[in-house]
This record gives sequence, structure tokens and C-alpha cells, in this order.
Amino acid sequence: MSEQIFELKGNLFTLSVLHLFKNDLDTLLTQLNEKISQVPKFFNGAPIVINLSSVQNEQIDLKQLTEQMIELGLNPVGICNGGERQIELAKQIKLSILTYTQDSKPTPKQSVANTSIVEKEIFVPAQVITGNVRGGQQVYAKNRDLIITGSVSPGAEVITDGNLHIYGTLRGRAIAGASGMPDAMIFCQKLEAELVSINGNYWLSDKLQGDCWSNSAVISLNNESLKITSLVKG
Repeated sequence: MSEQIFELKGNLFTLSVLHLFKNDLDTLLTQLNEKISQVPKFFNGAPIVINLSSVQNEQIDLKQLTEQMIELGLNPVGICNGGERQIELAKQIKLSILTYTQDSKPTPKQSVANTSIVEKEIFVPAQVITGNVRGGQQVYAKNRDLIITGSVSPGAEVITDGNLHIYGTLRGRAIAGASGMPDAMIFCQKLEAELVSINGNYWLSDKLQGDCWSNSAVISLNNESLKITSLVKG
């Protein structure tokens, strides 16, 4: 018997969901391009699931849509909530058929049937970055929280599988719960971010400019939508 050269493991991966509200591919691709241009590194190669629940009875040219998304640097991997005809078309072009609802929150029990082959990830003490994270730098804290004692400059990217604490100004991109932790939170003393994301749900700077803009903030996830509140000071 030959030596086994592979192992199947269950795991949780974060996929972005593109919810298509209207069957207008030209407008969609124009708006997508505008969003991507704001933070191109974040979207480059990003796996995308196309949610067709709002247009499941319409004729969507999925082949054209996926080809043009690929040209924009995205990676369409499947569809969800499509109609019968859309599912048939998706299978023809090798897209996965996934199940997704707005209220669903994947858990290890939902994701894998045999826990004996699940790779167990253990969180370790927080990673601490003393000082600032400069533009062009990327910091990733795997299976732990990330603490930054200084600021995050424009063009910098800080990523953590846990919670993110920034004691200075957040001007770059901040990603928490990167490996599938919906309870992760982002804390910063001054919010001026290019992008924030928790568990794959993200907002760009134009959506962040509310009451907490240029002030202290706590960012969390509530029913698959980001929530921003002021950081309470004692």
C-alpha cells in the first residue's frame, strides 16, 4: 500500500459575498471598479460568492459576469440563492453552489462532519507592535489578538485572527477576525481608516465618516453588519 500523500481537514474560510440587487452588469462592474480602486490590495484575488436572491428569476449572464470580475482582479468561486436556471448555468461554468442566509453564522459543527480530522487552532498571547505601522507595511497576527501602541499609517494593513487594539490613529486598513471570528472587535483612539473589516464584512472610508470619524471608536459585528460606537473613557 502506497504512502498517503494528502490529508483532508475541515476549516473555516472567510468569503466575501456580492449581493446583486439589480440585473445591470454594466453599472455593477463600473461601481465595483470604483470600490476596488480605493483599496486594490484588499480585493486582489479575493474569493467572492455572488448572492442572486434579489434577481433569482432573471436571466443573468453569469459567464460574462465572472469573466469581467476576474478582469477586475476578483476571484468568483460560486453563487448562492440562485434560481434553477441560474444554478444550471453556474454548474456549466464550474462555479460552486453554496448556501447562505443573512443570519447564518458558520460554526465548526456546521462546517465539518468529522471533527477527528479538524485542525485545532489554539490562540496564543497577543502580538504587540511597539510604535507605528508605516505605509506599505503589513502585519498579520495569526490565532491571536494584535496590539499596536502607535498609529497605522495610510497604505498600511494590519490583520489579526482575533481582536485589534490600536492606541493611536487608524488611517490604513484594519482587519479583525480574519479566519472566521464574528465576535472579534476593533478598538482605536482615532478613526480615519481606509477600510475596516471583521469576519469578511467590510466598510470603506466613505461609510465610516459618521459621528465617530476622527474620534475614538469600537467596531464590532452585529447581524452581519458592522457597528461603530464611541470608545468609553473612564
